[in-house]
Amino acid sequence: MKNSASVDICFYIPTTFWPTQLPSSSAENWSGFGLGIYAWTVQTYLKLREAGVACRLTDQLPEEGIVLFHANATRGGNIRPGAHRLLICLKAEATLCAQAQFHVVQNSCEAVGWLGCYFIPHWPQPGLQPRLAERKNRFETIAFLGHRNSLAAELMEPEWEKQLQQRRLNWLPVINTNVWDSHQAVDTRWNDYRNIDAIVAVRQFNLKRPGYRRKPATKLYNAWLAGVPAIVGRELAYQTVGTAGVNYLEANSMAELLSCLDRLRQDSLLRARIVKKGQIRSIHYTPEVITQRWQQFLNEVAIPAYQAWCSCSDWRRQVQYGQARLRNYGDRITRRLNL
Repeated sequence: MKNSASVDICFYIPTTFWPTQLPSSSAENWSGFGLGIYAWTVQTYLKLREAGVACRLTDQLPEEGIVLFHANATRGGNIRPGAHRLLICLKAEATLCAQAQFHVVQNSCEAVGWLGCYFIPHWPQPGLQPRLAERKNRFETIAFLGHRNSLAAELMEPEWEKQLQQRRLNWLPVINTNVWDSHQAVDTRWNDYRNIDAIVAVRQFNLKRPGYRRKPATKLYNAWLAGVPAIVGRELAYQTVGTAGVNYLEANSMAELLSCLDRLRQDSLLRARIVKKGQIRSIHYTPEVITQRWQQFLNEVAIPAYQAWCSCSDWRRQVQYGQARLRNYGDRITRRLNL
């Protein structure tokens, strides 16, 4: 299936960061999907290609067409728009990219049309293995699946495991500490929820207001799709896509976290209700639905914008490029002030 305007749509990874081996499909439990630069580019390219969208993955910056790149790709060389080149930055947690005309963001609170920012949910974990049905009402294993910097310091202390042991609960942390451009040593068990009875995903306790406006709600999507109740921190992304007390539990202190665990341990009906409500919400965050959102974005935003960009005068393109640089500067100030 070609796009409606036969525009060349490219996902760009500089040669410096080109992976030594690519996955055979988007559902493969490939260690590279543990890096943002590949999770956003390679995975999106594969999902769209598998859906019949005409697009390609390249390590050469095209002279013409729509070029989508992860924010970290700018570390591999100069990426600038051209008279027939429209740049779309897959922003992740970075600041706005001055060179890009548009950004795809992973938290809906960053989706501001006049800034050229559009929200598309991040992909759930590839090759997700849901909780085994035969576990039934067992409540024994509590897990964290993520990067070390996404887990509150208190949950790395012996006292945390002691509290779990007193409740006859096992702690299963599957933690990666890799840097952004290295995936060879990545633990690929983030997809395995088969023997997990609940997840804990708290980055920080005692937040005065919901935080982490640049983080996605991926851990919640994964829990919903895996059929596992989630206890998460006080974050904007979670509060936007879900409802605390309905399809997940929220903890903003260690006492609240232990209370949530006690409630889940003692009340199997509460666990079942949270899982059921989560499964209802999960239909909005399946790979198929997210693929459709990508197709809609390309057809309704990116391709018309590319056509308009190509028809602009050089003067008008310079004005738009200057506006983008101002947006980038403002975003950096906002981030520095932690707004």
